[in-house]
Amino acid sequence: MEVGSTRSWDELFPDALGLIFKNLPLQELLTVVPTVCKSWGKAVMGPYCWQEIDIEEWSNRSEPGTVERMLRMLITRSSGSIHKLCVSGLQNELVFSLIAENARSLRILRLPRSNMSDSIVEKIAGSLSMITFLDLSYCYKIGARSLEAIGEHCKQLEGFRRNMHPLITEDKLSQDDEAHAIATTMPNLKHLEAAYLHINTIGALEIIRSCPNLKYLDLRGCWQVKLDEEYLKDKFPNLTVLGPYVVDQYERNNDDYEDWSDFSDSLYDYESSDDDDNRFGELEFRFYQQSDEDATYGWPQSP
Repeated sequence: MEVGSTRSWDELFPDALGLIFKNLPLQELLTVVPTVCKSWGKAVMGPYCWQEIDIEEWSNRSEPGTVERMLRMLITRSSGSIHKLCVSGLQNELVFSLIAENARSLRILRLPRSNMSDSIVEKIAGSLSMITFLDLSYCYKIGARSLEAIGEHCKQLEGFRRNMHPLITEDKLSQDDEAHAIATTMPNLKHLEAAYLHINTIGALEIIRSCPNLKYLDLRGCWQVKLDEEYLKDKFPNLTVLGPYVVDQYERNNDDYEDWSDFSDSLYDYESSDDDDNRFGELEFRFYQQSDEDATYGWPQSP
């Protein structure tokens, strides 16, 4: 190549294309990019575009079966190179096993609103040893057993989100066993969200005293927790505690957050707006599958 000449886009290496394409919306990445040229189609089929899989927003308004088919396809394409995975509302135990089988590079895992059980978490926790941030908010079928399994196997865990919905957990008598599990098995936590978790003051203090690196603790809606602000300021000057009284999420100090994930989510279930639906819509699964005749990258026309 002559000095001063530039490389054509279709001549870029797949890893370079992956870095560029990962910034595109999911729909364009799956339906538009592959139609441009063979090299772009090949890049989308390979692992470089899928080291970060974030379909949480889309999965919140899609059918569970469609979400699971999409996730299986993307995980297969990633070839075990996933660093970040965000998806909501998983229902099938086999999908959790698939995630665990491809988790050797996984650092950030967000599975809110998923229908997992203590038994499945105990089964897969050993494969999540590299996790640094985990979100199991609104997963109502798991409890202290799951948290203990995670804490025992995920020694690098620094951020944990276990927010609950106040209307669904209002009948629970206590979740202090979860607070104890966090305190005794997750000593390296820096960021913990436990909004509307039914814990008391003893449980909250056990977490604070057992996690010396803790910088941020979200206790909004934990009405049984009564903390002495002067005591916290004196004994734990680097700790920011939010709650138990509920404040607007935009009152948070963003400087207290690490860049594990997007910590600005609402505590309530996601409700898509009409604008969101018009912008993204329901992707049809036929766009995602590569047919037997696709050897020449004859991708379907983009919508």
